Amino acid sequence: MPAPISQELADLARMARDGGLDLSQVSLRVTADLLMSTPKPPREDLAAFGEMGVALIPTIDEATALILARKLAGWPHTPATILAALADRGGAVLAELLRHGMPLPGSEIERFAETGDEAIRLALAVRSDLTHTAVFMLVSLRDRALDLALIGNPRAPMPREAIEMLVARARTEPAYQPGLLARNDLSNLERAPLFLRAGAERRLAILESILARETLHPGDKPPLASTQTFIGWLTIAGEDREGAFGSIAAHLGGGPVLADAMARDTTRELAALSLIASGVSVEEATRFLIRLGDEAAHSVERIFALVALMRTVRPAIAFRLVMQIAGLPASTLQRQGRHQPAMDPSGTPGRAGATRPDAQPAMSDVLNRFGAGRERG
Repeated sequence: MPAPISQELADLARMARDGGLDLSQVSLRVTADLLMSTPKPPREDLAAFGEMGVALIPTIDEATALILARKLAGWPHTPATILAALADRGGAVLAELLRHGMPLPGSEIERFAETGDEAIRLALAVRSDLTHTAVFMLVSLRDRALDLALIGNPRAPMPREAIEMLVARARTEPAYQPGLLARNDLSNLERAPLFLRAGAERRLAILESILARETLHPGDKPPLASTQTFIGWLTIAGEDREGAFGSIAAHLGGGPVLADAMARDTTRELAALSLIASGVSVEEATRFLIRLGDEAAHSVERIFALVALMRTVRPAIAFRLVMQIAGLPASTLQRQGRHQPAMDPSGTPGRAGATRPDAQPAMSDVLNRFGAGRERG
């Protein structure tokens, strides 16, 4: 007899001797353990166990019912009558059955997702046989614990609508981000809003996906800041950081949403990308970031990492990425009737500050440099 079962039987025998255990409960647990230790339990033994369970399960205590639910929910030989008797107890026992894989048709899973209480829904969220409809129903509840359970369940299918809702919430729920980045069923474009939390390799993949999308479906050119406009940003950066972010965000059409996102991002990567999206050169953008005078500005390592990031993207890609991170529709923002210079900034004499470098290092090389020490994601 396997050692765990022997130990459990010894514990049960001790409790029985001490008078603290109903022997009907002992018989159920012992019979269950003996049958589960048999590779091919005889049909007649399973039938007898089913009859015993129907008779005794309504009378056993909650602790014993929970133990049986955990053991028998996913065992392929458990008689249906046993599962039904345990499920009839409802509450925590039913939740344990659902959590540990009690066989259910998709329609029943969806019914529990719609009508179950918090414990039932959390139990569903870790199952491997969730339907797309059940996942959508659970995500629609906007429950943080449910969301995290689903995100952490790699076997849960993720319909596009559910991904969009979870990624949107991840912008203000940092705990969502690592799990979403680790899932294999999200495309790199769907991961783009999580760029700031991604590791170097994932960032490279995201940028390449955005570049491919821009190549196939080019959008309007992002609004380019004039030299005078940039000087204004630079002037107020050291005295009114939030005001500077607000001015950049207003220029790009992102408004308070983008401004708040830039303020929350203490790495200043979103601010750096927003400056590049505005056509500011890497050198001038670096001046702005240092002028902020915050923790990032005082870190040589951080400034070099920001420079490396800015050298990987051109304005159109940075613009798409910034809007994705902030959760704003770039296609809508690009059609607000703002004046957009027709000439490339590198060919505008009055826009010396916006000149792009003649040669940029390979994207993978740069990302590898500033991504060292960051988590892979």
